[in-house]
Amino acid sequence: MTTSELYNKNEFSFDFGGKKVTVETGRLAKQADGAVLVSSLGTQVLVTVVSAREMVEGQDFFPLLVDYKEKFYAAGKFLGGFMKREARPSNSEILLMRMVDRPLRPLFPEGYMYETIIMASVLSYDPAADPQVLAGLGASAALVISDIPFAGPMSMCKVGRLEGKLVLNPTEEELKSSDLEMVVAGTSDAILMVEGQSEELSEKEMLESIQFAHKEIKGFCDFLKEIQKKVGKTKREFIPLVPNKTLLEELKKDFLSKVEGTLKINAKQERQLATSVLKKEIAKALEENPSRYALKDGDKFSAKAGAALDELLYTIMRSDILDNSNRIGQRSLTQVRPIKTEVDVLDRVHGSSLFTRGETQVLAAVTLGGKEGEQMSDAIKGISYEKFYLHYMFPPFSVGEARGYRGVSRREIGHGNLAERAIRMVLPDAENFPYTVRINCEVLESNGSSSMASVCSGCMALMDAGVKVKAPVAGVAMGLIKEGEKYAILTDILGDEDHLGDMDFKVAGTEKGITAIQMDIKISGLNDEILEKALAQAKDARLHILNEMRKGLEAPRADYKEGVPQIVFTKIPSDKIGALIGPGGKNIKMLQEDYSVVISVDDDGKTMICGTDNEKLAFVQSLIDLQINGPVPGKVYEGRVVSIKEYGAFVDIAPNLSGLLHVSEIANERVQDVKDYLDEDDIIEVKVLEVDRFGKIKLSRKALASLEKKVR
Repeated sequence: MTTSELYNKNEFSFDFGGKKVTVETGRLAKQADGAVLVSSLGTQVLVTVVSAREMVEGQDFFPLLVDYKEKFYAAGKFLGGFMKREARPSNSEILLMRMVDRPLRPLFPEGYMYETIIMASVLSYDPAADPQVLAGLGASAALVISDIPFAGPMSMCKVGRLEGKLVLNPTEEELKSSDLEMVVAGTSDAILMVEGQSEELSEKEMLESIQFAHKEIKGFCDFLKEIQKKVGKTKREFIPLVPNKTLLEELKKDFLSKVEGTLKINAKQERQLATSVLKKEIAKALEENPSRYALKDGDKFSAKAGAALDELLYTIMRSDILDNSNRIGQRSLTQVRPIKTEVDVLDRVHGSSLFTRGETQVLAAVTLGGKEGEQMSDAIKGISYEKFYLHYMFPPFSVGEARGYRGVSRREIGHGNLAERAIRMVLPDAENFPYTVRINCEVLESNGSSSMASVCSGCMALMDAGVKVKAPVAGVAMGLIKEGEKYAILTDILGDEDHLGDMDFKVAGTEKGITAIQMDIKISGLNDEILEKALAQAKDARLHILNEMRKGLEAPRADYKEGVPQIVFTKIPSDKIGALIGPGGKNIKMLQEDYSVVISVDDDGKTMICGTDNEKLAFVQSLIDLQINGPVPGKVYEGRVVSIKEYGAFVDIAPNLSGLLHVSEIANERVQDVKDYLDEDDIIEVKVLEVDRFGKIKLSRKALASLEKKVR
């Protein structure tokens, strides 16, 4: 091996929105089919791609896997917790994997069923450059220069909006003051994927943001084309998996009317049962006469029947929609399925709702609390604490499947994140709403966009809890059927319309504007005309759904429901935080355990007390003030006798705050023995006479009323 074969580094640079992006090839991971190191402003991401050269027998889907990992050494940090090695991917990493997968998938050639693995590793991190955007760019670059068949390049960017001005690839700091955070991916010709959140932007503003991103995307795609010309490999030949045309033509002759009849069945379970029966009929026909259908003895007739039936359903459903505007169950293109809403469904939770749209049903439950409920996240950009999060559950029974639940899937994380984005934008400001909020969305039935049903149900559960959301928010999923220049946009798509269609476009928002958006497509891209019409049609549907939600609950409840923790605040000097906490946390633990509250203290001394008993909250608030600032001379306090001496008794007027009740201040008469008047643990009222310069507290009982001798 020569030196040039061992080391053949090439670097290409591009100004991407004012930031220099460098793509390096030829030096790292040379045994991968494609490998690039993408760098910008100190952030470096290695992206590799490898695709199998043999297809698994019977493979009927494209097994593409995107893996993304943030290495903590990239930021010069140790991983928190007991395990110091990166293991299971975090939610943010999983979301990025999905985001990169979705725009790449439609760019592989039809019939390409070879296992393909894309791996992106963050090797160096600087907050000035987003590693997630670089990972998406690197995935496209690695595919472009490899010999893997790919109809790219694809480019990806993030868009923000600062004071009304669109910004490309904003920093984390800039995003804090942005009213838009959106990731857009596409080719030179069309948009492939959109995902993001906004503060009620209009459809027009959202379209302008997507168009702004696409303009920048085109430039980077041209840059990747130049790299491909200089270092790209010749694309490999492969044998595509193609439909058996004879099989399809013959089955269409025999079973067309039954397939059409199946698509007219509105109820999902009945339609699935009819489809299952039809599949068995087809499999029997194939087995009895395989040669007629261009098959041979030994073929897996059940699998062939399933694939062929799916293809027939795909063709017939699409043509019926495009030619006759007929959807499954005879619904019109713009019609939203019937909606039923309920609130206060669960007896003891802080807020709950049940949202049913057609055969999709989501039960949402809200939990409100203090800082103890915050979700900690340890990432290369630092440790953060999230005060609002939504957990989405999709159990198998929701689609009638007889299997166990084996933990949270990537799909559940992605769907939950979208619903969380949509609702986050309407939460009250933190200054007026100090709670930590968890929403659980349990999908009980599913037949089309349970994530958008989760938006509706989650928002109504918040309103049921008494959370003063800025405005109700709802969501809807749009679909697309497109053949050549002819297309139809579908409102509120079913699961089968998603499976057999070309687009899944989810839009959530208020009456005023959009709060979250996500678009995935299966074709090579969408133009502005389709995007504009889809956004307008989604708005009409959203307004309809919001109106239906009002029938269940018009506005947030005036007060929090019974059982919701109340929160009070107090402020202590920052140098007294240690006194409140106590040695080893003894004092703050004692306050929390004795009075059933949760206390949290910020670095600046702002103290939050959370509990369900208002009297206890007020008492703990006064206790903390007493412990930190000391008693007020002349004020009366209730205290507990903690020890008795010859010269008097020590009385705790607050936990860990004692004063001396001198023998002369117990009664009007002369006291010979303190034990004649007091026992340990007695509760008495005392008046503060003085707090000297050393902090010693002098108490009096006789200033209120003389104590009487105890009868022994």
